[in-house]
Amino acid sequence: MRVALLANLKKNAPTWPGMTPDQWDDLDSQETIEEIMHALRAGGHNVTFLEGDISLYDSLRQVRPDICFNICEGHFGDSRESQVPALLEMLRIPYTGSRVLTLALALDKPMTKRVLAYHGLPTPAFQVFERANEPLDPDMQFPMFVKPSREGTGMGVSAESIVRDEVELRVQLERQLARYQQPILAERYIAGREVTVGIIGNLTAPVAMRVPEDEDAPRVQRGLYFFPPLEVNVAAYQEEEGGVYTNRMKTELAHDWYYLCPAPLPAEKVEELQWLAAAVFRVTGCMDVARIDFRMEENNGEKPYILEVNPLPGLNRGYSDLCVEAQAAGWTYEELINRILDEAIKRHGM
Repeated sequence: MRVALLANLKKNAPTWPGMTPDQWDDLDSQETIEEIMHALRAGGHNVTFLEGDISLYDSLRQVRPDICFNICEGHFGDSRESQVPALLEMLRIPYTGSRVLTLALALDKPMTKRVLAYHGLPTPAFQVFERANEPLDPDMQFPMFVKPSREGTGMGVSAESIVRDEVELRVQLERQLARYQQPILAERYIAGREVTVGIIGNLTAPVAMRVPEDEDAPRVQRGLYFFPPLEVNVAAYQEEEGGVYTNRMKTELAHDWYYLCPAPLPAEKVEELQWLAAAVFRVTGCMDVARIDFRMEENNGEKPYILEVNPLPGLNRGYSDLCVEAQAAGWTYEELINRILDEAIKRHGM
């Protein structure tokens, strides 16, 4: 097939005076693009890379791909990850991964948490702040975890994100509001292990964005493949990282990081994580591939709490969470990339 790989390269991203140093941390490197293209060519496809910017409309009409392998993060706007899929749907070009609504939803962490809470799925209690001096909801408890509402790759996440009293909360809110110019999410901090579950596949259609009310019905996992859960070994890092999966660990230390995969968990806990991951995949409308991040509360029987869902998980060979999980399952990188494409091809009836 003629496949167009759509992405946003860091080296092509716009710059301006005063931009934050981590502005484009979630964009892809040339190395990642070349690895994905090599994998797709190994699968027998004719591959062309196209930058996912305002030139894309004309580029697509010239290349005329059969399908697009989309990993575009976008540059501007609250729903920037959904802009390229919207264009592809307008042009009626099939593409991999989740669709417009899901990508817009998942980038907005508070809105995602509202959906999870509506469906009774466990996510930490939270409050969204537009100003640093807004009153604190009486049901919120310290310690809390503070991060931007609409950023990826752990942007804004550091040891200082954990706040233990209202003074620390106000300082962190003021700092992040000034830096990121967007509402800031504060949620109850879950002390415990950080585990992520990768999923590939699609739920058997037709599927509504809900959890079935019939408790005796089969759990909503049909059509999904779960990779072994990965635990970030935060204890192996310096104390300054604060025991959390920080932006620095995901960027500066990405090639030298510590993890346990498969995570040392009993079978019943793995099954629970898979059920919750499938439920999140369903209620947020994910397709083809996703990664769901959890914290397991250490003083509460390691109860899992859903932190967020990533329908555009990183595909950096050798160190992105999903790639490490696939490797632990015995998959090659080429098998992972082509399986994502194959799931989309099947879903589109091609």
